Amino acid sequence: MSVPEDWILVEQVKPLEEVELTFALKQQNVDHLKELLKQVSDPDSPQYGKYLSLEEVAALAQPSQLTEKVVQNWLQSHGVKNCHTVVTRDFLQCAMTAQVAEALLPGTKFRRYNKDGQSVLRSTSLYSVHEDVFQHLDFVGGVHRFPPRGRVVSKGFKGKRQSGLWYHLGVTPSVIRSRYNLTAKDVGTASNNSQAVAQFLEQYYHPADLAEFMSLFGRGFTHMSAVERVVGTQGGGKAGIEASLDVEYIMSSGANISTWVFTNPGRHESQEPFLQWMLMLSNMSAVPWVHTISYGDDEDSLSVAYMNRINIEFMKAGLRGISMLFASGDSGAGCRHLTKERNTFRPSFPASSPYVTTVGGTSFQNPFKVTYEVTDSISGGGFSNVFSMPDYQTGSVGKYLKSVKPLPPQTYFNTSGRAYPDLAALSDNYWVVTNRVPIPFISGTSASTPVVGGILSLINDHRFLKGLPSLGFLNPRLYKLQGKGLYDVTEGCHLSCLDDKVEGKGFCASPSWDPVTGWGTPNYPVLLKALMD
Repeated sequence: MSVPEDWILVEQVKPLEEVELTFALKQQNVDHLKELLKQVSDPDSPQYGKYLSLEEVAALAQPSQLTEKVVQNWLQSHGVKNCHTVVTRDFLQCAMTAQVAEALLPGTKFRRYNKDGQSVLRSTSLYSVHEDVFQHLDFVGGVHRFPPRGRVVSKGFKGKRQSGLWYHLGVTPSVIRSRYNLTAKDVGTASNNSQAVAQFLEQYYHPADLAEFMSLFGRGFTHMSAVERVVGTQGGGKAGIEASLDVEYIMSSGANISTWVFTNPGRHESQEPFLQWMLMLSNMSAVPWVHTISYGDDEDSLSVAYMNRINIEFMKAGLRGISMLFASGDSGAGCRHLTKERNTFRPSFPASSPYVTTVGGTSFQNPFKVTYEVTDSISGGGFSNVFSMPDYQTGSVGKYLKSVKPLPPQTYFNTSGRAYPDLAALSDNYWVVTNRVPIPFISGTSASTPVVGGILSLINDHRFLKGLPSLGFLNPRLYKLQGKGLYDVTEGCHLSCLDDKVEGKGFCASPSWDPVTGWGTPNYPVLLKALMD
């Protein structure tokens, strides 16, 4: 295992220093969960919207008694007793000394690495697990994975689009509401509605920034100026642009809806914050209906076992009626250098998961006006190299692959993989308040994702008032709509490898679905009508 750039080896960990590991126990009935998710998410199924409680999901998925017994005996035989589990019983988090961890997982050597003041304990050598235990575990977390690179969300004046233009419109809540046809009356009123953003990588929002943002930009519609609940520990220090952006924009598009912030520095510095967040969800019976997450990692940097298991966690969320929205990433199609002569596009996960709704990015065609939208060249999109194309999208994606010419060479992408994004929204030139200062020119799909999340929360609001269930896992229904309720984005291409075969160009937008902007951007009143049965 290689150490990602910028992480510096500080020292070997002392034998008695504490590490915390997460053991993902093999679950039962995974194929049944997959089938059930199809049924509750397909609007043509009699089971549509008949969601399960956390306890019902737990009863289906929890590990067998044999699995629990084998893993617990193995841990106890090494003196590991300080463990806690979750409602679904499929994760065990255990604290132990580095010495014990290295004995438990032969091959590991824990060392301390630092980056920008952040410290983690990791082993770069591969570990093995006793063969009797191997079949009962999916993976052990907290050993190899470093926190992913923090993306630069602010493009500043260096943006490739408006270089030299010192003035342009700038995206604010009123611009978003105007473009996507939200009126002053389009705010939440249902008491049982809620939405959430999840933060990682030492990103925090400050309540004072949110209040200031709403006083500057929240005129003309009813809204809340405070988060309802913070789950996890808000760290100290400066507010992060990413966190400020997520909270401010989900609360202005999903206006007047109770909003939670999941924040995940981890109880121990060596924890994987994304995994911590999934564990929180597996342990809470009542969670918000829409979650937006601006987080991703290169698919090729993760183990297939890890990604498959995270997919099951997404399935479990969908079975509970939760909508999971992930940013598609800010690197276009991405680029991975395989050899001196050969490159390939680089998909991002969880954007490439078949069990989440992935949001791409757009820009205004005219930066001075609320006009139609074109591709934002950073908008992440492409085809998974790990997950096959799900049934719900084969027709639409197949049509794109057949009709759009020219496509990038087929050596650059996997034509049979899960294709993303699913839809998009503006991702360019946002105003954000962070550390009490209004900052312009913030760009990224981490802006478009909470905007779409807020709009889906408003649709949930209408559904709840009519006695209908939440939208849950949206994709099967979204692809059946065939673009109804969305503005089709048909212009522009995104970035990719700078080589002589593709010359920095990835995929291009086209009529109907495309792997840059998905089905397009929300036209709220039409989308609401289409999703109200």
